[in-house]
Amino acid sequence: MRWTPHATVATIIEKDEKFLCVEEQSVSRGELVINQPAGHLEAGETFIQAAIRETLEETGWTVTPTALVGIYTYTAPANGITYHRYCFVAQADSYDADSPLDTGIERALWLSRKELGQRESQLRSPMVTRCIDDYLRGTRYPLALIVEDETV
Repeated sequence: MRWTPHATVATIIEKDEKFLCVEEQSVSRGELVINQPAGHLEAGETFIQAAIRETLEETGWTVTPTALVGIYTYTAPANGITYHRYCFVAQADSYDADSPLDTGIERALWLSRKELGQRESQLRSPMVTRCIDDYLRGTRYPLALIVEDETV
């Protein structure tokens, strides 16, 4: 069997020293977990398009990615799947309270880094705080670092 990583995106949005997060149902853990707005790429979609779409679908926020924080690899112990996560920083543009949230998303919420640390056992993966910590250290790469063929 051929090993295939899963390409995913996550978005960090900061407002008033709090970060936009989602509380979602974890199928593998059978409980609510906390994550950044995040998800898988869809066919024909760029990483940046996926970050914008996933953030809107999971939170109701329209965002504009401004930088790449990093590219992360994580193998989930619950299912053995390896995820390649492109984590973006984005500015919040507008919020639509009537926007339906994706299946499995209970709610969007704003949490400080301290609050995330206090809820560590509820995090979907260690990547949630790893990405935020890198962001808080000032790690940023230009979006042009990612070369994508948008004609797909």
